[in-house]
Amino acid sequence: MTGPRGLDLERLRAHLGSGPLTATMFAGGRSNLTYAVTDGTQRWVLRRPPLGHVLPTAHDMVREHKVLTALSTAGFPAPQPVLLCTDVDVIGAPFYLMEHVDGTIYRDVADLDALGPAAMHSLVLALVDTLADLHALDPAAIGLADFGRPEGFNERQVRRWKKQLDASRSREVPGIEELHARLAADIPDGAGAVVHGDYRLDNVLIGPRLEISAVLDWEMSTLGDPLSDVALMLVYAGRPLLLEGRSSISVPGHPSLSEMADHYAKRSGRDVSDLHWYVGFAAFKLAVILEGVHYRYVQGQTVGAGFDTVGALVAPLVAQGHESLDGTLEGN
Repeated sequence: MTGPRGLDLERLRAHLGSGPLTATMFAGGRSNLTYAVTDGTQRWVLRRPPLGHVLPTAHDMVREHKVLTALSTAGFPAPQPVLLCTDVDVIGAPFYLMEHVDGTIYRDVADLDALGPAAMHSLVLALVDTLADLHALDPAAIGLADFGRPEGFNERQVRRWKKQLDASRSREVPGIEELHARLAADIPDGAGAVVHGDYRLDNVLIGPRLEISAVLDWEMSTLGDPLSDVALMLVYAGRPLLLEGRSSISVPGHPSLSEMADHYAKRSGRDVSDLHWYVGFAAFKLAVILEGVHYRYVQGQTVGAGFDTVGALVAPLVAQGHESLDGTLEGN
């Protein structure tokens, strides 16, 4: 009984006390590895840290397990955890199992085109509604009072992503230092809520009625400023970050960024009249992430299709960040 790399199926079977197991690895996810596992009757999803995980700790898995337990218990569409294992001797790393949720992940813009304008419009508004519903949850009431420190969240984020930029330098990126300086000079305070940290269309499972069946990839979640999630969702929608070089907003029927923001405001009751700093920071954060991917590519640490074009996506994000701080919300 062999499994995909990073998953010892025989040891997992012994730990679960199940019959023979089979598994496949999912695509996607920022860093943690995700597998579909079945014994032929039951289906689960297993999450573990990346290969070569340098810290022998279960911290990330414990955090993901905790937030998923809290959210699914509260009725939010998140997969329900089944088991947490912090014993690294079982599969070589801490892991957790969660329920398998049926649904479709739309990673290809051509698949979105095929939905038609009306369905596309409804799907994106459902995405916005689900984010507003997440931010409406009371962290203390669902057992997440200690899940993060919302005070000073935006300031810590600005520092964190500047450090990430400094660690990923392989070339000059015109305007990115100036963008960071502008962001750091006027950091807003924000209300505390459970934030996803990487909320976008291809991080949710879509059900047969185009409902959000489950929100996935909670590894960056914490307590923070909910407008950071809103802004990142808008930047993801407006930028051609998918492999075929088109943005989701280019799909017929997709709401404008302003309509998405207004819909969030109506659903959440939050004031989104001034998202300029948040969109500017979201563009900076994504620019840093993509510059890190480009850095690993030029260092020969990343292989695969599409990585050779990632570097070209950075400059437009930097430009969008400056434009947002200058008062322009809509991206190109």
